[in-house]
Amino acid sequence: MPYRVLLVDDHRIMRDGIKTILERSNDFQVMWEAENGADAVQIAKRNQPDLVLMDIGLPGMNGIDATTELLRHCPATRVAILSMYDDENSVLAAIRSGARAFILKKASSADLMDALRAVAKGGSYLSSQVSDHLLARIQRGDLEHRSRDPLEGLTQREVQVLRLVAEGKTSKEIAQLLDLGLQTVRSYRKTMMKKIGVTNVAGLTQVALAAGLTGWNRLEIRPD
Repeated sequence: MPYRVLLVDDHRIMRDGIKTILERSNDFQVMWEAENGADAVQIAKRNQPDLVLMDIGLPGMNGIDATTELLRHCPATRVAILSMYDDENSVLAAIRSGARAFILKKASSADLMDALRAVAKGGSYLSSQVSDHLLARIQRGDLEHRSRDPLEGLTQREVQVLRLVAEGKTSKEIAQLLDLGLQTVRSYRKTMMKKIGVTNVAGLTQVALAAGLTGWNRLEIRPD
């Protein structure tokens, strides 16, 4: 029986191409499609797909936040991130969100299939170029010898809210994206400021950028 797949990408032509590749085999069947992160979360909650192939650069809720939110409701679902970007911060953010694979969009059809088969069977996968970059970073000692992470004391939900704040979302927009109360979001913001040691949204945004927490959307600081 083929694995049931939710395909998430904001470009229809990309979804059509990937769908054609996957359905050439008997291993996967694309049952659902979404063009943004919020819709992907809702579809996953209703249908509990076996596998999600998630673009990282989505409008509204990006692929990292969508993965975090989706896995809260669908812990048995396995997520593979598809990205144009191969920078280490994007890769690490994807892994921290719970994704099992990070696949570059320039990968071959064979590599894509290998990655999805590995993830479907409970394994993990990094595109070779990504693996090389991370290995080089480890060899330089960048991952082991760094100053204290300013995000270290934040919960996963607080990191999720911080990323959206840094991407220019207002509290109202964040509440809608994450299905939270407006006052809850404002409470998160105040708590994060206290934990991180800043006094305003601009400070939160600077910390998020320095930590490589965001970078998929054009930034615009908006107070609320």
